[in-house]
Amino acid sequence: MTKRIKGSCTTILVGKKASIDGSTMIARNEDGAGPLNPQKFVVVKPEDQPRHYQAVLSPVKIELPDNPLRYTSTPDATDDHGIWAGAGINSENVAMTATETITSNSRILGVDPLVENGIGEEDITTITLPYIHSAREGVQRLGALLEKYGTYEMNAMAFSDQDEVWYFESIGGHHWAAIRIPDDAYVIAPNRFNIDQYDFDSEDTLFASDLPELIEKNHLNPDRDQVNLRHIFGSATIKDTRYNNPRAWYGQKYFNPEFKTTPIDQDLPFICRTNKKISIEDMKFVLSSHYQNTPYDPYGTGTEAEKKQFRPIGINRNQELHILQIRSDVPAEIAGIHWLAFGPNTFNAVVPFYANVTHTPAAYQKTTGECDPTTMYWLTNVLALMGDHDFGLYEDQENLFEKNTVAACRNLQSQADKTYLQQNDVQLYLETINDQMAAVAMKNANKLLGQMLALGEPRMKLQFTLND
Repeated sequence: MTKRIKGSCTTILVGKKASIDGSTMIARNEDGAGPLNPQKFVVVKPEDQPRHYQAVLSPVKIELPDNPLRYTSTPDATDDHGIWAGAGINSENVAMTATETITSNSRILGVDPLVENGIGEEDITTITLPYIHSAREGVQRLGALLEKYGTYEMNAMAFSDQDEVWYFESIGGHHWAAIRIPDDAYVIAPNRFNIDQYDFDSEDTLFASDLPELIEKNHLNPDRDQVNLRHIFGSATIKDTRYNNPRAWYGQKYFNPEFKTTPIDQDLPFICRTNKKISIEDMKFVLSSHYQNTPYDPYGTGTEAEKKQFRPIGINRNQELHILQIRSDVPAEIAGIHWLAFGPNTFNAVVPFYANVTHTPAAYQKTTGECDPTTMYWLTNVLALMGDHDFGLYEDQENLFEKNTVAACRNLQSQADKTYLQQNDVQLYLETINDQMAAVAMKNANKLLGQMLALGEPRMKLQFTLND
């Protein structure tokens, strides 16, 4: 079977001292190779987790431990190509996102070729997240799996718990390196090898044990005076200047407008710091962005060439957006929040679903491969297709929809945070709140659809005015 690579994601990581409320946050747009790849939101219970894992896109078989944790998951709605559980939070409040497809170069691939029958994005969340109790443990488990089974693709993953955020990049077929993101920092990572400055002697780095020797023995470091993993293992191609670097540039300029950088810079920083405390709304804006207020905005006033020059972050191939938030100012029972939106990000809104549940709302769970606007994935895609036709006409209504939806869901969350201890069954109560949030999001999305119809139909070409 031909391997299917999603390969177009954008990741944002935020340390606990960089966020507005002291929470850790890891987020990613899961983008497909094509516009439609239906997604769903489920909870995987321990009894439903496979013990004898069989990949679909490769012949790899893995015997999994007998004590998996419960976890939220955003898999493909159909499993023809495997599970593809893109992200989740387990019952120990450890979050994982997988994967961000990254670049490589011929030097490392000549030394450590990719493994045709290894593991890949299809498998990684399912075989890692249910078995880890901290972000650091996630890095260690995934590193061991990668060394044992190898991989057929270059990927980056992120882990978080209440205290730490870790970013992990695979290297060649069997190697890897990870770095703890400083508490006061943020990261924006597009589809290229992203880690730059690296210290093998730091407590904040983990890596394949022979990685320093691999670099030295095979003369892989092009720099005389530094260890920059992006220079050693990554790329600096013309495609990067059009497809990857501009996304990091725009997100960094949003948080740090003082940066003197350009969209095509090959050495944009990996770890960044800003005086602004970063919120969920900030992350959603960046992950939905399309170079607003620049000549490169496909909906803007630049030339046709400028509008098509750079690949935007918000794009028709967005399948789902997750922001995995582990809060530090509330008890563990309600600390994990799996913020979620489906479809192209220009016409969706993130909903703060509690992760400590055993089932998810029907409108987010029951997605199928057939178009069904009673589910959020398909409804969002309908909105996005209509909105793309005349973005300026619908933009104000979309902005109000997003603001009102997030505000209403935040209000429900605030009430639940205060009253959940009064409930006999906390999980059942949180599931009820999640259902209410989903109902708000669906109601507001349908209201937006009606507003778009009212604005758009008078502009249809198929009309004829008869005055008699």
